[in-house]
Amino acid sequence: MIGRLHGILLEKRPPELLMDVNGVGYEMQMPISCFDNLPNVGRKVIIYTHFIIRGDAQLLYGFNTLKERALFREVIKTNGIGPKLGLNILYKMSASQFISCVAREDISALLELPGVGKKTAKRLILEMKDRLKDGNFEGPINSILNESALNKKLALSQVHAHAQEEAISALLALGYKPMKASKIVSQIAKPDMTSECLVYAALKSMS
Repeated sequence: MIGRLHGILLEKRPPELLMDVNGVGYEMQMPISCFDNLPNVGRKVIIYTHFIIRGDAQLLYGFNTLKERALFREVIKTNGIGPKLGLNILYKMSASQFISCVAREDISALLELPGVGKKTAKRLILEMKDRLKDGNFEGPINSILNESALNKKLALSQVHAHAQEEAISALLALGYKPMKASKIVSQIAKPDMTSECLVYAALKSMS
């Protein structure tokens, strides 16, 4: 298994590159997004690789970081996705951007990737989400999920506060004093109650 190469960069012809390692030339394919971080031709470079042997070919894929390679390896485990589509997925997205899309279940962003249709995008999200949690990406994906959960919690809190305000206004319109209306609503309020439910429960408690 060839996992890492350290040598001289000879050619850059996206999506392919050629590097010399102790007189041996290694050809490999690399995601287009990785080429921006390569040095100039003639300079030393370290490439992390994934080697695939098929009946009709030996294929070498290169990445700038271990994170990119690890993500590629997880992606091609997904049902119906091979190395070519795996490279396409990293064509426009960095590893972090892809993880973010999966965590947020952003199908529309995945549909913009070459070769990814709606079924493939859904399959990626379904199969990758749990694997990304359990693999080398637990920190990044959990932070995104926690952020999403916090945003949902804040949104629900705002809805709840708005329902209470509407209920208090309705009680004031019925002639109740502000202090009493505010106190009774705060006592009976629950997160899932609408303003109508709050008014009904308040009137019932005061009858």
